[in-house]
Amino acid sequence: MERLRERLKSALRALKSFEQLVAIEEPNDIERDAAIQRFEFTFEACWKAAKQYLYDVEGVDVGSPKGVIRRCRDVGLLDSGETTLALKMVNDRNLTVHTYNEEVARKIHTNLKDYFPLLAHWVQRMEKEL
Repeated sequence: MERLRERLKSALRALKSFEQLVAIEEPNDIERDAAIQRFEFTFEACWKAAKQYLYDVEGVDVGSPKGVIRRCRDVGLLDSGETTLALKMVNDRNLTVHTYNEEVARKIHTNLKDYFPLLAHWVQRMEKEL
């Protein structure tokens, strides 16, 4: 359980950092790219916290982000709409990690305002269940 608490703390720190850049209404290119970078590490911290949650609390060992998201739906941490958005978020995160394309970066950045509250609620629900 201690590892889960550490992962949740890490996710909360990442969310706080991510929130600062998501709040910028008209970011310049550097701010946009920084927001995408923070999205990447915030997503990583959150899904890994969820993976640990599933293992420690639910007794389920899942290895991939999409698998973790689906299992979180199964155990009630995410509803079906949130699951759909979270799976889209994984696809966007995969695009940011493997390629850099200005048009893709702009599109992903527009999605960040939807992803931040989803990630925040996901972590809050895990904390509440502890």
